[in-house]
Amino acid sequence: MLPRWLAAFCLLAACAVGAFADEFRTPSISAIRVEWRAVLDQLRSEINTQQPAVASAFTFASQRRAPRWDPRSMPALVQLNAITSPVFPGIGRSPVPVLLPFDTASYLDARQNGVPDTISVSRYQADFRPADLFHAGAAGYDAMFSFEPGAGDGMPQRTYAKPVEVQITGSILTYDLADPLAGKGEPVKALAAQFPDLRRFIREGYVRYAFTRFGVPYVVSIQCLDSTPRPRRLACREAYPVAERFLKALRIAGGQPSRPRRDISSEIAERPIVPSPDFTYRPSGDIVANSGTRKRGGRTDLTTYSQIRFPLEKAPAFARSQSFGKRKPDERGYPWQDNFCEARSFEVGQCAAGFGHQGQDIRPGACMTQNSESPGSCDPKQQAVVAVRDGVLIRSLKQQAATLQVNTRNEHIRFRYMHMNPSSLDADGILNGRQVTEGEKIGVASNYLDFPNGTSLHLHFDVQVFTRDGWIWVNPYTTLISAYERLLRGRGRELGTDPVAPAAVAHAQPHDVIRPDPQEGGEGDN
Repeated sequence: MLPRWLAAFCLLAACAVGAFADEFRTPSISAIRVEWRAVLDQLRSEINTQQPAVASAFTFASQRRAPRWDPRSMPALVQLNAITSPVFPGIGRSPVPVLLPFDTASYLDARQNGVPDTISVSRYQADFRPADLFHAGAAGYDAMFSFEPGAGDGMPQRTYAKPVEVQITGSILTYDLADPLAGKGEPVKALAAQFPDLRRFIREGYVRYAFTRFGVPYVVSIQCLDSTPRPRRLACREAYPVAERFLKALRIAGGQPSRPRRDISSEIAERPIVPSPDFTYRPSGDIVANSGTRKRGGRTDLTTYSQIRFPLEKAPAFARSQSFGKRKPDERGYPWQDNFCEARSFEVGQCAAGFGHQGQDIRPGACMTQNSESPGSCDPKQQAVVAVRDGVLIRSLKQQAATLQVNTRNEHIRFRYMHMNPSSLDADGILNGRQVTEGEKIGVASNYLDFPNGTSLHLHFDVQVFTRDGWIWVNPYTTLISAYERLLRGRGRELGTDPVAPAAVAHAQPHDVIRPDPQEGGEGDN
C-alpha cells in the first residue's frame, strides 16, 4: 500500500489532468464492539450448568489494572483458548467469541478423568464431524462441519445421500452494501428462547440463520436448493433440521478481546497515474445488451473491494462474457466488459433482476511475441492461476470451486475460482485449511464444468464480502480492473473517456503533495 502522502499526491495529479471521471472507491466497513463481560457471564453459566466439577479450572476474577481489551483482564478466556486450541488451532486469534457445536466443559471433564485423546471429539460436537475447516484471524472466525447421513438420534430421514456441510462465521467487521434484500427472514419458534433475534431465510443458494450474540453478527449457512429432495442435491427443507441441531449445540469455545476497532470509511482507491498504452474497458454495469435476466441491465459498482494481485499470472487477459456477445476483441483481449449480472439461474441480490452470473469470466489472452522467450513457448491452456492475496483455502475433495479467504484486521473477504479440474486440485493439495501466499500458483486456467471440456477455456472469478446476512456476492469487475492495472503498471481507459496526455501527468508537481499530520494515528495495517 502506498504511503498516505503519496496517495494524496496521486489524487492531486489525477485532479490536475482532469481526466479521471471513473474514480474507484474502497468499501465502507463497519466495526462492532464486543460485550465481553456478557461473554464471561455466559461461559460461567454454561460450565456450572453442564459440568460444575470443572469450574475450578477457570479464573473468572478480572485483573482490574489491565484494559478491558487486554486478554489479561479476562483470564478465563485465556484458559479456555488453551483448552480448545488443540482441537481448533489458533482459536485465540479471533477478536469475537467463537461459538461452535463443542461441549467444552464435558471435553475438559473427560480429559481430567483420563479419557484418552483417541476418543473422537465428535462425541462433544452433537455428532458433527470434527471441523473440516477452522480459521480464526483478526476479523473473526469461520468454521465448517459435516453431518453424515444417518447421524444423530431423532434426526429425520433425508433423501440427500452425502454429508451436509454447515458453515458458521462470526465477524467484527461487516461490509456496508446498498442491499435491498438485507434484514429479511422469518423467526424459528423452536429456537426463539436461545436466539431471540434469529432470522431464517434462503438467499443466493444457501439457507441462512442470522443472529446477534454479545453484539456480534453470526451467520450459520448450508448450501441447498429450494426444491424437492434429490439424492444428489440437498433440498433446503432437509437442511433445516441439520442447521437447527447445529445452532442448539453452539457453546463458547474461545476467542479473546482485542483493541477496539473503528469503522473504515470509503475512500478513493489507489491506481496508477501513468496510462496504459492499450488497456481499455467498458464501464461497470455495461453488460452485453439483452444478456441480463428478463433483459435487465447490469449494475454499476465502482468499488474496489480489495487491493488484490490479478488472478492470472501473466498479461494479456480477456475479461468478458463467455456466453454472450461475439464481438472480436483486439489481439490483447481489449476492451474488457462486465458480465456480473449476465443471465444465469443463480440468485444474486446485487443484480436488478435478482439473478446473475455471480462473478466475472477471464480468458487468457493471445500469446504475444514480446511476452514469450521463443515462438510457440506460450500456451494459454497452461496459464497459471494464482492466489490474489495471502489467505487460507476453502475447498473439499472433488469440488469444482476453490475459495481463498482473507481474514485481517481491516478485511473479511472471499475470492472464488472456478473451472479448474477437480482431480488436479485434489492432487495439488488445494484443500480446506491450506495457507497460501499472494502470487502462489494454485492451478491453471481450464474448461471444467461438471466434466472436462464442459465449458470454454477461462477462469470464473468472484468476490464475496461478509454482511449481517452472511457472505454476499459483489461485482468483482472494478476490483479486477484495478488489479490488472497494477499488473500492467498502467492505468486503463474507460471507453467514452478521453485518454490522459502524458504531458499533463508531468505537470502534477511534488509541491502539490499533502503531507500527513504527524499526530495522526491509525489502527495499523493489515
